Amino acid sequence: MEIRDLDRVSFAETAAQGGVLLIDCWAEWCGACRQFAPVFERVARDYPRHTFAKVDATKEADLIKELGIAHIPALLLYREGLLLFKQPGYYEEAVLRDIIAQAESLDMDLVRADMAGQAQET
Repeated sequence: MEIRDLDRVSFAETAAQGGVLLIDCWAEWCGACRQFAPVFERVARDYPRHTFAKVDATKEADLIKELGIAHIPALLLYREGLLLFKQPGYYEEAVLRDIIAQAESLDMDLVRADMAGQAQET
């Protein structure tokens, strides 16, 4: 499974695609990021139908800022172009697999309806 490196342009294109997209926001100097990288890579191999990608926080500082990422490593999960999960932290393999399973099990029609309802309230 290839893990894509994203910049601002490829991020927008990739996030808009269908399916499940997991993004690891990382930096070379970040110890926790280096520890999480092999976990992310192992899990990516087991989910070939999903897209796995990385955003280098040092090279893509403007994109990281636009995404509202304050701490790395950070994990973002999109499904059908909708951001469903955005949290900083190192994730053990079992936790990462659980996050993916939860995203896969969602009824996206209900998610979109809930998001539309929340948007109307604001």
